[in-house]
Amino acid sequence: MPLSIVIPTYGREEVLCDTIAQLLEQSPAADEIVVVDQTSVHESRTTDCLGSWSAAGVIRWVRLTRASQPLACNTGLREASQPFVLFLDDDIRIGSGFLNAHLQAFVSDGIHGVVGQVLQPGQDEDRGCPPPPSDGPLADLQFPFNSARPGCIRNGMSGNLCVRRAQALAIGGFDENYLPPVSYRFDSDFCKRLCRSGGTIVFEPAARIHHLRSPRGGTRSLSSHLTSASPVHGQGDYYFALRQGLCWATLAYIMRRPWREVRTRFHLRHPWFVPVKLLGEMRALLLALRLWRQGPRLLPTKHTNGHE
Repeated sequence: MPLSIVIPTYGREEVLCDTIAQLLEQSPAADEIVVVDQTSVHESRTTDCLGSWSAAGVIRWVRLTRASQPLACNTGLREASQPFVLFLDDDIRIGSGFLNAHLQAFVSDGIHGVVGQVLQPGQDEDRGCPPPPSDGPLADLQFPFNSARPGCIRNGMSGNLCVRRAQALAIGGFDENYLPPVSYRFDSDFCKRLCRSGGTIVFEPAARIHHLRSPRGGTRSLSSHLTSASPVHGQGDYYFALRQGLCWATLAYIMRRPWREVRTRFHLRHPWFVPVKLLGEMRALLLALRLWRQGPRLLPTKHTNGHE
């Protein structure tokens, strides 16, 4: 298949090798698998596994010294050699025909991205009525990615997202202002820009992954956002809203977020964490405003590496 699979990974061990092994069993197979590894030191079994695959040319093992999901996705996008690039989480289960389902959804040149179904642990496929179509800068933010109904959307999850490489590079790839280790909404931002560039994104439930949510590792791993005053938990959400343009919808979204974050059962039972959380939200908004004024950190749109 004219497909590059990109797997950003951080702190994963056996589950990463299991994910890659499943992809190698797909028929027809992808042209290449690019593992963008942000782990400083692996367990010896994982190192041996990745090293042997890399030496055999089965995967391309790219090492990064800094952990960042947008940076890892951009690295994979640059390194990819094929016209279609599939971004996947590093802790998933898939069925036969998974890769084919993604590529078969590109039925016209106007489709620039395909988002596959994501089933979280304990979650079943939702066969109910599709959500009503939404409009405006925040359209489809609440889209249920466990839906069984295909359609066009303006949002996506980087854990199961296939794009046309040329169009992804043309919009500058992923914005690295979504700071690690959370980088919340960076994939939604990417999908919004892809749609604004004139492309269509479709949701294809047949391209299904079961996300394992492995308790160990992951680029989003951090202490609980419920008890933290760190700005990294909310920065991406505020920055995303600002990047969609200042209007009543985005301003209302920004103003509602702090109260939404403390209206939880946890904070009802532990009210002493409410001021801590609100402090983190204030810091997150200030950080987002500073990054918004500076402008996005995107790939150069004239970037070439010999593969275009």
